[in-house]
Amino acid sequence: MPIATDPRILVDASRRDDAAVFQVAPDRAIVATVDFFTPIVDDPYDFGRIAAANAFSDVYAMGATPLLALNVVGWPREALPFELLGEVLRGGADVARAAGAFVLGGHSVDDPEPKYGMVAIGEVAPSRIITNAGARPGDTLVLTKPVGTGILSTALKRDLLAEADLAVAVAVMTTLNAGAARAMLAVGVHAATDVTGFGLLGHLSTLLEASGAAAELEAAAVPILPRAHELAERGAVPGGTTRNAASLAGAVTFADRVDATARLLLADAQTSGGLLIAVPPERSRALVAALEREETPAAAIVGRVVAGAAGRIAVE
Repeated sequence: MPIATDPRILVDASRRDDAAVFQVAPDRAIVATVDFFTPIVDDPYDFGRIAAANAFSDVYAMGATPLLALNVVGWPREALPFELLGEVLRGGADVARAAGAFVLGGHSVDDPEPKYGMVAIGEVAPSRIITNAGARPGDTLVLTKPVGTGILSTALKRDLLAEADLAVAVAVMTTLNAGAARAMLAVGVHAATDVTGFGLLGHLSTLLEASGAAAELEAAAVPILPRAHELAERGAVPGGTTRNAASLAGAVTFADRVDATARLLLADAQTSGGLLIAVPPERSRALVAALEREETPAAAIVGRVVAGAAGRIAVE
């Protein structure tokens, strides 16, 4: 896509960061992002909540504060009642309210398959922007949510998991990354990104490429949602996860003791995942403590940034 050049553009698509950032005043920049997808749970209200939390996640990953959102809707008007759409929108509005943002409109189209998400807008002081490009060798890598949502949602679709058994994953996916953002801003970190469709390894590799560094990841330290490992072994692996694993073959090396299922989980396509944060090692314990005070779903030290070929990951 074409790359615009203007001194007010602080972050654009060329770095594959989480959101665009545009400076509007010396002390103020606007953060803009968009995300939407098809249902990953059966309950329409939860679908709306998950989609909204996922959209705002990119704002939080940049260290920004949400301001407003616009709904993005695709709906099969002849196949599904509008009452269900109302529940989707209610879920999105409730999460936006929790984020302190306003839903001010949006756009809808007639679509054979339902889709929902948001354009999310936030603000940040230019001096406080956190990008994916600042990680340095020696930094500690900290993850704020467990992985495995792709596996669990696929298991639901294949009738390997009941809706009630997905409750833990739904709670994780509907948790805003607001607390994680507050913690990393308070402590001071070098880089961050949120973990979504490209999985933990994919988003880590992108962060490392932007930062010109490599990393060592400890597989056993990565928090996993309950039953995700079991269900992955039973074949509940989404296509996106398989594609992620294949695309990372040239960037990731695994120790022999990291089994095939663990490798898939590290590449699992996430929805509304946590923040992956690169923090100076002397501040890592302070960050974990701050995350624990914020009661984030996880506060796990999962690896470290090292000198090496940009984007490369060694998984132990």
